[in-house]
Amino acid sequence: MSLLGIDIGTTGCKAAVFNRYGEVLSSEYQEHPLIHPEEGWVEIDTHLIWSNIKNLIKKANQKTKKDKVKAFSISCQGEATVPVGRDGEALYNAIVTFDSRTKEQYEFWKRTLGEKKIFEITGMPLHPMYSINKIMWIKQNLKNIYKKTYKFLCFEDYIFSKFGLVPTIDYSLAARTMAFDIKCKKWSEEILKDAKVSIDLLSEVKPSAEIVGEISPAISDELGLEKGVPGVTGGHDQACGAFGAGITEEGTAMNATGTSDVITPIFNKIYLTSSMLNNNYPCYPYVIRDKYMTITFNLTGGLLLRWYRDNFCYEEKVTAEREGKNAYDVITGSMHPRPVNIFILPHFVGSGTPYLDSNSKGAVLGLDLETNKAKIARAILESNTYDLKLNLEKLEESGIYVGKIIAIGGGAKSTKWLKIKSDILNKKIVTLKNSEAASLGVALLAGVAIGEYKSYEDAVENAVKEERVFSPDKDSDMQYNKRYMIYKDIYSKNRELLHRISELN
Repeated sequence: MSLLGIDIGTTGCKAAVFNRYGEVLSSEYQEHPLIHPEEGWVEIDTHLIWSNIKNLIKKANQKTKKDKVKAFSISCQGEATVPVGRDGEALYNAIVTFDSRTKEQYEFWKRTLGEKKIFEITGMPLHPMYSINKIMWIKQNLKNIYKKTYKFLCFEDYIFSKFGLVPTIDYSLAARTMAFDIKCKKWSEEILKDAKVSIDLLSEVKPSAEIVGEISPAISDELGLEKGVPGVTGGHDQACGAFGAGITEEGTAMNATGTSDVITPIFNKIYLTSSMLNNNYPCYPYVIRDKYMTITFNLTGGLLLRWYRDNFCYEEKVTAEREGKNAYDVITGSMHPRPVNIFILPHFVGSGTPYLDSNSKGAVLGLDLETNKAKIARAILESNTYDLKLNLEKLEESGIYVGKIIAIGGGAKSTKWLKIKSDILNKKIVTLKNSEAASLGVALLAGVAIGEYKSYEDAVENAVKEERVFSPDKDSDMQYNKRYMIYKDIYSKNRELLHRISELN
């Protein structure tokens, strides 16, 4: 018996097959390009996504013929939206999260329902990225496509429809459209009325870990799967990653460090406080029923380290290639051994939470003639972590406390970065034996749905295994607190100047 987890990200797709103990039986990954038809527009070829998904499943399935796939589920990026016709074919590319064409729709919502009312209904702090804004943009600017549209789908419900199933979206992903009532667990009539979008254009909504139907016989034959394999509702990739990391109770959070640095805590009730709204923290259903989640994010977690590697670390890359090492390991291996007095505001593509300031810029402070690459490398890791600490403080002000952190993603492979995180955050950081968190998360949801596991907790107990624990040093507060207080002041004291620099562009 095996379970298939499909993960559709912004720049790539994955199909991974697991046994009931969370062990990877096969895993296939394929990148896909981002399309930029105009400045600031970002799209994905939806036909290519479907073609890649089919190929990945075929390859993964061929490697596990003895372990027949019994169910599958889907994890995917939020907000990405694609219009499809009655034949299920995409009428336009998928418009992805950070596409910038929907500022007019954002201003519409500010003038009409307003930020507070929208947050109270949807749990989403108002922002141009949400799916409803993309739908409204298509209605206004691509009238012929809008008229032909049968459904506007995110990638979860799109893939279900391509498998021959009823287009179905789970609560966590539906919430990322900003058209979902998180209290009533249904599409918001008030939002759709103001948007002038018919509810008939949206998918059926169900909780995560619920069977949608069985893959059509034709698709089963094409993919080499047995007949009657059920598709199961999955979720937003951050939610699925958190479940795949074993997050089932309050007090523990996932920290996913890839391009961005994301913290995902869960809780037992809806938090729609003014503090949550003011700090731009969403509140929406988790993949475990009757639990909720939020996300904090720094947009340049691993991205900033990659920028540094590509622009300043030629020698380190040569060394890595010569010695057969990862360039990041060479960089962190030679970084300064102690905390540094250099601070980097990691707003190189604007800020993430709590500010969501797209006009902010990156900054480097504290340079002197003794500054070298070893200190800059350490400053990047420390400053990114100060940003995480700021978000954890803001969460606590909102009533959400995080004790232990489960680390996943590329950043979880760096023991030195994890130790810095543990010391600065003053929290235990735990790594896992299996880093395939999002695809594992949806595979486990599929297992719960078909009864392979007795409960969500049983799934995690069987399949999620901790590997290593990083604990803070006793003197970490003394080392980092004064530096953290300086970091906290950098944005507020330089905001106006950073905006003036942004206007020069």
